[in-house]
Amino acid sequence: MKNYLAADTASKYLCAVLCYRGKKYEFFKDDCAMRHSSELMPAADKLFKEAGATPAEMDFFACSVGAGSFTGIRIGIATMKGFALAAGKKILPVTTFGCAAYNGKGKKILCLCDALHAHYYACGYNEAGEVTLPPSYIPEEELRALAAQGYELRTLENTDFLPADLPCVRIDPAKALAAEAEKLAENEENFKEPAALYIRKCQAEIEKDERAAKQLANGDAGAEK
Repeated sequence: MKNYLAADTASKYLCAVLCYRGKKYEFFKDDCAMRHSSELMPAADKLFKEAGATPAEMDFFACSVGAGSFTGIRIGIATMKGFALAAGKKILPVTTFGCAAYNGKGKKILCLCDALHAHYYACGYNEAGEVTLPPSYIPEEELRALAAQGYELRTLENTDFLPADLPCVRIDPAKALAAEAEKLAENEENFKEPAALYIRKCQAEIEKDERAAKQLANGDAGAEK
């Protein structure tokens, strides 16, 4: 088994897994209060000390590229890239959807992340593990329609962001992160520059576009006078 450090900062929680000489060391904080930038490095340092390992002994570093929190995703990518560059090692991008699909073969599953305001990031898989719904940004009514089609709802997050009447399985983030990293690491082609999985524009971009559209509309109105 390869040595690696993997981190997921795409949600409210902070999750990191270090595998060294066949043994896994986990760090998990369910509500990081979006302090990933100040807590990820201490978490990684804690794991290295527990394992008696160094970054130079890792075979690769893995990071979650989303979907999830725009800021959290960027922090995770930047931190793991820093480790990889400093140690001269490979970097492996993983997705929250791939992690949430952990151990899901034989089931029709819908992996979910909180996109706030009663919207969700979703990705669907069939019983063979093939993607049936590409990563999407969906409202509650579409979520309910998909649930009615027999999908098992899954998430890595606390399930309180979902409607209370929709049953959802919470997958262990640490075990899922380790399993996904190890699976992807079997194929050399999966080691590549991590690119954030942004399914929609961030709020700042949306507001910028709205302001630009408003200015354009005001300009057109002025030209007509």
